[in-house]
Amino acid sequence: LESRYQTAVRVQGETLDNLAEGVAVFGPDGRLRLSNPAFATLWGLSGEAAKPSVHVSTIRDLCDRQAADSPWPSFVAAITGFDDERRDRHGQTELNNGNVLSYAMIPLPNGQVMMTFVDVTDSVHVERALKDKNEALQKSDQLKNEFVQHVSYELRSPLTNIIGFTELLSQPTTGPLTQKQREYVEHVSSSSAVLLTIVNDILDLATVDAGIMQLDISEVQVDRTIAAAAELVADRLEEHSISLQVDAIAAPKTFHGDEVRVRQILYNLLSNAANYAPEASIIRLTCRHLADGVEFSVHDDGPGMPPDVLDSVFRRFEPRANGGRRRGAGLGLSIVKSFVELHGGSVRIETGKDKGTTVICTFPDMPGIRAAAE
Repeated sequence: LESRYQTAVRVQGETLDNLAEGVAVFGPDGRLRLSNPAFATLWGLSGEAAKPSVHVSTIRDLCDRQAADSPWPSFVAAITGFDDERRDRHGQTELNNGNVLSYAMIPLPNGQVMMTFVDVTDSVHVERALKDKNEALQKSDQLKNEFVQHVSYELRSPLTNIIGFTELLSQPTTGPLTQKQREYVEHVSSSSAVLLTIVNDILDLATVDAGIMQLDISEVQVDRTIAAAAELVADRLEEHSISLQVDAIAAPKTFHGDEVRVRQILYNLLSNAANYAPEASIIRLTCRHLADGVEFSVHDDGPGMPPDVLDSVFRRFEPRANGGRRRGAGLGLSIVKSFVELHGGSVRIETGKDKGTTVICTFPDMPGIRAAAE
């Protein structure tokens, strides 16, 4: 029996000595009962300083030199009984050499206290690096948004002036234009209008991001809003012999929302569909009443979207490149998603290669306004 006991003690001692975790046990008199080599190594103690019977105050004096914000004074108070509350304690401390130790203090029976120390330097440094990188990315994103917003504001005024002057040049009162001059003026006017739309879209998204966009909630006239959005894309549809088929038989006459923003949503849905619909095809806009709201869907018979595109379709400035007639700024569906979610609604896409695309927007009847997703 004595032999077994001695063997068990030896195995226990060898196990303790080979732990990477530093371990020290102090008695109720404040003197060290046992420790392992890792404890001395982590705190830079000599073998003499970490031998049994050394008082915790002596170890404190040596360890205090290793850390500017040393936890050892609180350890001493807990071990010697000056701290009345015996409880587990956990924390971290950074040494002067840059190493970070995670510690735990655990009360044992008979007034003893066990302390453990683990070197977590690598994981802490990785965590700090990730945090710094995340903060840098957030700062970069903020600077980008501020720059885009500022440039957009600066562009809008001169663009408005250009559009105004082209309209003035088109009037007979300013004098006759040759056919070539008229074509140039029309091209400048249409290009400026497209650019102004993009600028306004950027400003709208910047307003959403800043959390300052306010919806003007009222009774949205469904028929009127659909007609207004359809009129905005009529020329593009006619240019490619595309027909717009509207099915609003099951639609409510009105629902609660911001009519201007709903019109923008429908315009962007129709504009996106017009970009991918085949020549002489049909775009279908459907509106129907739901138990708790209203649903709009726009379908085109274009090439559809592969699964990998669906992951990025709502990202800003990422125009799709699979068969569209014109390469836009990649903001249309981003605006749709932001404005629908601002109403408390949702957007989903049903699509497949060579199956066309249907974008479905659902609005609650009484919007629960919330921040739009970025």
